[in-house]
Amino acid sequence: MDEDEVHADRVAAILDAVEVGDAARVAVLLEPLHAADIADVLEQIGGAERRALLALWSGEIDGEILSEIDESIREEVIEALPREVVAEAMRELDSDDVVDILEDLDAPQQDLILGALEVADRVAVEQALAFPEGSAGRLMQREVVVAPEHWTVGEAIDYLREVEHLPDQFYHVILADPRMKPTGYVTLGRLLSSRRDMRLKEILEDSFRTVPATETEADVAYMFNQYHLISTPVVDGNGRLVGVITIDDAMNVLDEEHEQDMLRLAGVGDESSLSDGAFATARQRLPWLVVNLFTASISAFVISRFESTIATLVVLASLMPIVASTGGIAGTQSLAVAVRALATRSLTSANAKRVVLRELVGGLLNGIGLAIILGLAAFLVFGDWKLGLVLGMAMITNQVVAALGGVLVPLGLHRLKLDPALASGTFVTTLTDVLGYLAFLGLASMVLL
Repeated sequence: MDEDEVHADRVAAILDAVEVGDAARVAVLLEPLHAADIADVLEQIGGAERRALLALWSGEIDGEILSEIDESIREEVIEALPREVVAEAMRELDSDDVVDILEDLDAPQQDLILGALEVADRVAVEQALAFPEGSAGRLMQREVVVAPEHWTVGEAIDYLREVEHLPDQFYHVILADPRMKPTGYVTLGRLLSSRRDMRLKEILEDSFRTVPATETEADVAYMFNQYHLISTPVVDGNGRLVGVITIDDAMNVLDEEHEQDMLRLAGVGDESSLSDGAFATARQRLPWLVVNLFTASISAFVISRFESTIATLVVLASLMPIVASTGGIAGTQSLAVAVRALATRSLTSANAKRVVLRELVGGLLNGIGLAIILGLAAFLVFGDWKLGLVLGMAMITNQVVAALGGVLVPLGLHRLKLDPALASGTFVTTLTDVLGYLAFLGLASMVLL
């Protein structure tokens, strides 16, 4: 039995226990699970079942589970929990996780959670929320391990052993001057493997760099990925240390951006989730379906201009979709690569010309290969070499158009400061459909009639 089947059986057993109100059985089934697996269970069941489950097992919900739950149902879960459970769960979390949860809640829920925090924690969270949405200030955790520049390894280790509270996750001891401006950091591995009398300054990491609190999350995630960082200090406008961002938070940003790009390319909205209801799903998708309806009308208009050609050669009607659909697939392939390359900054103005030329040549080669196959097939099936020639020429044309459109459209949107993933798919599909039909039917009119 594979892991998916085991998970499905466990969910079914949990729902059976919930149906009969067996709280002890629910606890036995959920207790061994990781917080992320419990979050998956809550996301995969219906709203009524979720509320019934929480009514039986709410006392065991902790901060880690709440932070793992998808934001599309997190507010519903919090509303279903007793206030004291929510308060205790929030007190267990680092400030960055609390901020992440609060960002997606309405004001009353935010006030409830803020009121449950200790004064120092509440101040830290409110200060983080004061930074712009999507900034490093929102992403960072306020819990930081700092040491003076003059300390030795032994003094730092003794401090870590004696201090009452340490962050749940930290990778560096940050060195700061008397004005609390970070000057470097030391990894825990170097700290533990160095002599006690060695100065912390002597074992600093070369990777040290700071991030302004107003820097965008996307730029922070790029920096982590580009320079292989595991954490980095965050500074205010005066260069003073205000927090730290760790690799898990930076990678979450990359995952979220990747997910948003995929959803936007598909035209389903960047907040779509399996937990959404039917009405929400329809509302998110309908606008793009309307746009596609309009763009499809352009293709229909092009086809209508060649009614006499199609009426004379009815076989063209059955062959048209081959050229258009193959071009659409090629355009999507090129588009997916270009959008991802723009997101990771692999595609820039410095190499754009080379990438466009590569796509042009690649599209041409694919077009020639497909043209040979399709042209020969058309000749063997219909016994008309001219029809095969038209199909082949149209295929080459549309493959080149698709390859170029797939990279030039997102590049153009990016140059206009628009999200390349948001509308590229619609533009590229329209381009390949319209020009595919135009090339095929236009060549057919000139060569076959």
